[in-house]
Amino acid sequence: MLNYQINIEYLGYNYVGWQIQKNGTSIQSLIEKALTKTLKSKIKINGSGRTDAGVNAFEQSANFYTKIKINDEFKFLNTVNFFLKNTLISIISLKKRDKNFHARHSAKKRSYEYIILNRIGELTINKNRVWLVKKLLDIKKMRKGISYLKGTHNFSAFRASSCSAKSPIKKISKVNIKKIKDKIIITFESKSFLQKQVRSMVGCLKYVGEKKWKPSKIKSIINSKKRKLCAPPAPAEGLYLKKVTY
Repeated sequence: MLNYQINIEYLGYNYVGWQIQKNGTSIQSLIEKALTKTLKSKIKINGSGRTDAGVNAFEQSANFYTKIKINDEFKFLNTVNFFLKNTLISIISLKKRDKNFHARHSAKKRSYEYIILNRIGELTINKNRVWLVKKLLDIKKMRKGISYLKGTHNFSAFRASSCSAKSPIKKISKVNIKKIKDKIIITFESKSFLQKQVRSMVGCLKYVGEKKWKPSKIKSIINSKKRKLCAPPAPAEGLYLKKVTY
């Protein structure tokens, strides 16, 4: 059997999330159907992570096994994307991997990006692609707040009740927040994240930016380990899986 990695770009607002579910169309199911048609054999894929309903990806990663050797990358990508043309999904690259490579288990770090559009005007071009926040956010206070999230912490206060992770302890190796005109771009990097962790952290940073909370409140929420003290999670449409590093 041959093992291939694909990188995938998608908008998530039409789907129930990455993982195959009974209650709607998933990104995984559409890719598997397209690959099965392309390779003319049943294909199952392993994703690097399960993005929730509405979450987007600049570069999601997955791998699959097949007996068929793919000799022409251009032809393969062109064909599989033909079968995905009526979706919001695109396969952007292909790479042959050794048999032990696994998109999820082999990942060394994952980067997520969250985009806030901070203006009064309603969304047009960026509809379903960002979080519109009309109240002016204080970027300096948000920078102070985000600094408390870096490092190794118990993130119990930021995890969804349905999260299946064995441990709430995660190491955030890199955090960054920048403003480009009316866009605020927040990035987090870690080996793995809890379910809704990034959206919960962004929700708290919004409260800091609105001056509802002092930046140091972030630290007290981490220490509390209590979900009920966390701000409401930011909506899914502003969140992007930016890159998976191996």
